[in-house]
Amino acid sequence: MEFSNILFAFGLTLFAGLSTGIGGAIAFFTKKTNKKLLSVALGFSAGVMIYVSMVEIFFKARESISLELGDKIGYIVTVIAFFGGMLLIALIDKLVPSFENPHEVRSVEDIENPEEEKKRNLMKMGKFAALAIAIHNFPEGLATFTSALQDPSLGIAIAIAIAIHNIPEGIAVSVPLFFATGDRKKSFKLSLLSGLAEPVGALVGFLILMPFLTPVVFGIIFAGVAGIMVFISLDELLPTAREYGESHLAIYGLVVGMMVMAVSLLLFA
Repeated sequence: MEFSNILFAFGLTLFAGLSTGIGGAIAFFTKKTNKKLLSVALGFSAGVMIYVSMVEIFFKARESISLELGDKIGYIVTVIAFFGGMLLIALIDKLVPSFENPHEVRSVEDIENPEEEKKRNLMKMGKFAALAIAIHNFPEGLATFTSALQDPSLGIAIAIAIAIHNIPEGIAVSVPLFFATGDRKKSFKLSLLSGLAEPVGALVGFLILMPFLTPVVFGIIFAGVAGIMVFISLDELLPTAREYGESHLAIYGLVVGMMVMAVSLLLFA
């Protein structure tokens, strides 16, 4: 495996993770949240992730595993790994209390009413949101990194989808921290840094798994990545998109995301 490929994959993961800073910037440098645009963008991100997981990643994982274990066993192992990825991210969600979950919808307009909650509670909310995002972003970082190693063009698409997904998370961190401290710079920095769990997840996962990266192990990871991304799309992206805007806009974005991903796979096949 060439060093340049590893560096490229890590760079994509870093880009995806630090896009939480875009959410932090939106909270402070715009007067009003364009909820319709954000709804379409989140739907688009979900469409990209669902399509690429079910159509591309799952079958590449099956192919890799089947090379050593045969078609039948390879298919069974791939299915188990796929749902195992879903179970992993579901357990992570379960360990994060709903009050502190970063996917609670927030917008720029929330800044207008800082007196509604005490500063201490807001500080706690912002810090817990940052911690929750770090926990969620760890497997997402491994997903982006692994995909980029397997196929750079695939990695780019997934990195962009996850970057869009991370924007509302940045808002979830920065808004309550700004309420509590009144410090725009500090709130923005923490929202930016909360996304660093993605490249850290990629690096730790790579260092631990690299010595064992046989075709079967790689296929299992890849299938698990597909399960993680489908779960994130169904459990987080689509519900958040519907909360931000009209439900139809989220579905339109999802369909367009699938179409764009399908066309890009055809072009680079």
